[in-house]
Amino acid sequence: MQTTEINGFVIDQFNQHKLEEGKKQGICPLCSHTRKPKNQKAKCASYDWERGLGTCHNCNSTFQLHTYKRKGDTVKVYERPKDKIVKPPDSKVVEWFKSRGISQQTLTDLRVGEGAEYMPQTGKTENTIKFNYFIGGELINIKYRDGRKNFKLFKGAEKVFYNIDSIVGYNNCIITEGEMDVLALHEAGVTNAISVPNGATLNTNNLEYLDNCIDYFEDKEKIILAVDDDEPGQALQAELIRRLGSEVCFLVSFDDCKDANEYLQKYGKQKLAERIESARPVPLENVTTFRDIEEEVTDFVRNGFKPGYQIGLKNFDDIFSTYTGQFITVTGIPSSGKSDFVDQMVVGYNKNYGWKTAFASPENVPTYLHAHKLMRKVWQGMPKVEDIHGDKWNEVANHCNNNFFHIDMERYTLESVLRKGAELVKRKGIKCLVIDPFNKIRDVDCKSEDVNRYTMEYLTKIEIFAKKFDVLVFIVAHPTKMYKDKDGKIEEPTMYNIKGGGEWYDASYHGLLVHRNYEEKTVKAKVLKVKFQNLGQNGAEAHFKWEPKSGCFIPHEEIDIGEEKMPWE
Repeated sequence: MQTTEINGFVIDQFNQHKLEEGKKQGICPLCSHTRKPKNQKAKCASYDWERGLGTCHNCNSTFQLHTYKRKGDTVKVYERPKDKIVKPPDSKVVEWFKSRGISQQTLTDLRVGEGAEYMPQTGKTENTIKFNYFIGGELINIKYRDGRKNFKLFKGAEKVFYNIDSIVGYNNCIITEGEMDVLALHEAGVTNAISVPNGATLNTNNLEYLDNCIDYFEDKEKIILAVDDDEPGQALQAELIRRLGSEVCFLVSFDDCKDANEYLQKYGKQKLAERIESARPVPLENVTTFRDIEEEVTDFVRNGFKPGYQIGLKNFDDIFSTYTGQFITVTGIPSSGKSDFVDQMVVGYNKNYGWKTAFASPENVPTYLHAHKLMRKVWQGMPKVEDIHGDKWNEVANHCNNNFFHIDMERYTLESVLRKGAELVKRKGIKCLVIDPFNKIRDVDCKSEDVNRYTMEYLTKIEIFAKKFDVLVFIVAHPTKMYKDKDGKIEEPTMYNIKGGGEWYDASYHGLLVHRNYEEKTVKAKVLKVKFQNLGQNGAEAHFKWEPKSGCFIPHEEIDIGEEKMPWE
């Protein structure tokens, strides 16, 4: 396939994707800003938003369009900076950049500007450096930096990677933590470098900029992570590896320097380019040496087991916690509240840790009723008609929209669910996957004599998925046999009552029973199994009242609903 290099971009042969001319016209992200002023606004490119591609009839390039306008995506309305002309930085700013190893040519190439801007940190208008964020030639966002190293992004604008257009046409790219690192790499001749818009933090559950730009990484065979060697930088690195895949990620260390810009200043352009070239792959899967895990061993010697994650209900947290990369089997007789309690757990994890959840729930239909259940738990009550589209409604609706995802399929198979789960890890960053119930997911052609073998195969696939993507998986599994005691009451099932028997107990990291006491109007959660004793107590129980309006489980001693009729009565 022929390629053309234009302004440092390696571009596929002109219109190889056979785009229809005239679908929608616009400017070209690669050549428009380089043309004479009178021609910079000329609509020289054709946009095909359904396919997410554009082609320019001036420079003969093919480029990727921005993902949020793709067919089938929810179009979110963002604010746009009003600036249409980039004001070049003055001589003092240019000199400051020069002191950091950045030339005026690099500032011009990446359209770095200057201008007055109100900065909330100082409470007044300051002269600022403007890092302009473009997508498809359109100004999407601006990062402002004043002389005191205060930063802000344009209010209400979309969060995207800085310099994202530069990676179109490459099969590789470099991700950094800051705009200065992108400039430093550009100075060293590495032009396909991008930066996160707001640095690294320990909270990596909401990488909106990655969600918005995920399509740009679909064709990447090598993604070099050049982040800072501090705790937030390493947390960001781990999440990017989880989302983008360890098989394409490579790591760069700047040794005694904090980042790429500091390395440029200390060692120069050539050494920086060589450092990027020396990026090493993420350590091999399935092969571990002591040095690979020495940090974890050291931490364990000093601090013992790490505490497990909890849902925020004290009586339950006292008897059960968990890690990610594991799966929990939840069982109970029909109408015992299994699904509702799992919803309570994932809402708790979301509240405490920001975890997002995907549901594959063939029985939790129609989907809008399940969405309503989740909304009530987040709302902590029952929304009324007059609440619709009010401030709280919009706040909760947006929260549910961004944190809970429903997998809807005509026919659910384990392979299709896990495949969609992997996609949601990449595109949305989910940390929990709920399969509810398992008997609607399993292979319908499974013969009875092969149940144990099939069960172990399925659970092994789920375990592999959980470990690979560091996801907590919930499996709701119905018991097949229910026995009555001498008084005629249905006995509590165990994990051995699930079809497949002992395979469930052996393979599951954890097991929970959810059981409703109709006489006392309570629900209990009982720990059937914990893999690690530091995470819970086998046989321990937590008792709850189910609060009808919110759909929440309230520790038994904390609420008295009196004679209020329960929904199941």
